Amino acid sequence: MNSRLQEDTAVSFPNEFNITHHKETDDFRASLKFVLTNDQSKVLNDIISDLTGEYISQRLVQGDVGSGKTIVAFLAMLDVALSGYQAAIMAPTEVLAKQHYETFVNWVKESGLDIPVALFTGSMKVSEKKAMQKLVDENQSCLIIGTHALISEGRSFGDLALVITDEQHRFGVQQRDKLSSKGNHPHIVVMSATPIPRTLAMILYGNMHVSAIKELPANRLPIKTCVIKESMRSTAYKFVSDEIAKGHQVYIICPLVEASETTEAQNVTDYSKKLKEHFKDAYDIGVLHGKMKPAEKNQVMADFAEHKTQILVSTTVVEVGVNVPNATVIMIENANRFGLAALHQLRGRVGRGDAQSYCILMNSSSDNNQSKRLNIMLKSNDGFYIAREDLKLRGPGDMFGVRQSGEFSFKVADIYQDADELEMASNDVDQILKEDPALENNPDLRSTLNLFLANQFYVL
Repeated sequence: MNSRLQEDTAVSFPNEFNITHHKETDDFRASLKFVLTNDQSKVLNDIISDLTGEYISQRLVQGDVGSGKTIVAFLAMLDVALSGYQAAIMAPTEVLAKQHYETFVNWVKESGLDIPVALFTGSMKVSEKKAMQKLVDENQSCLIIGTHALISEGRSFGDLALVITDEQHRFGVQQRDKLSSKGNHPHIVVMSATPIPRTLAMILYGNMHVSAIKELPANRLPIKTCVIKESMRSTAYKFVSDEIAKGHQVYIICPLVEASETTEAQNVTDYSKKLKEHFKDAYDIGVLHGKMKPAEKNQVMADFAEHKTQILVSTTVVEVGVNVPNATVIMIENANRFGLAALHQLRGRVGRGDAQSYCILMNSSSDNNQSKRLNIMLKSNDGFYIAREDLKLRGPGDMFGVRQSGEFSFKVADIYQDADELEMASNDVDQILKEDPALENNPDLRSTLNLFLANQFYVL
């Protein structure tokens, strides 16, 4: 395990980019049809402070689902481009990358600025990729959007000053590092819609500054959530029909792709057929799962986004998907099989417009403890609250191994009871390293830290 000392001394490069905050960015922000929340403004200011600071920065931006991370990323990238550099954002899916591209193109057009926007995805034709690469090569300042295609061999960028990873938990460390290596020590921002309690975030991302966007845009109504049993299925289907009659759309999530001999749970293959029979083919139903080819998945999601289908039956691959404001209901089958954080992520697929949205959790378990666990989803739409409760129930698991739940291997601390002390320790370490980054004047402290590490203490 690397300590923050080792991480920070490895990345404390001088900021040689001449990035400044621009009036054009403020003008565009003022022209938006919505006002940034206080949290969005604070995080944006944090990033701008990083970009204009003395050293190259790394920042984790946690934004609850639907909190508006994309506009924050765009405004930061806009300052970078206006300063004469390139900024890139990497998304985990082609659908999300294309959505970002279309959004950014529209925003640039609305701003009246002549800033090129490039897109790279795996399914693009060779000729299309060459055209985009030519655009990047010929423009020292531009916005670059893509999937893993951004880190493919032969992909090159000019003066890349900012790299943003969207839904960072979908990428490996090596993938994020590979994109960063395309530039000469660019600033790093990783964005996540999976809330992590602040103290745990400090441990997991000890080498990064941590910011959070908790507020939702003013026009967002809280999603109404209910937990029901099988006996209420007909009522749930009637509710689905009523919402579709209003012109809205519906997600239905199943845990499996197809039937399993060892697991009793709903699967998208059989479920979609049953659904068509139940509704007597009254609705166009899309089917989406991870075993489909990328082009097929993209088409299914595009059809749903364009309202060509009314119901999308899917596995959890929609957890990171396009923004479909018209979708107002998500029904999650066998909800007892999912973690609370995953359920919250899925719930975030709806509630993205100004219409009231709903989440229906089907509880197929007879275990009262499961019912109590699911009832936490009824108490709050706050992902950070749910993450804390989920952490208490399951434990954080092995952060650097494969164990997905269980107790922390702390020797003397407890992440829940000692949260304040752990945060104080983190702040103390920041201050010490700020004054003496390599601990050259503090050899005894260096030895003590190494001793702690050797005994499996977590140094914050």
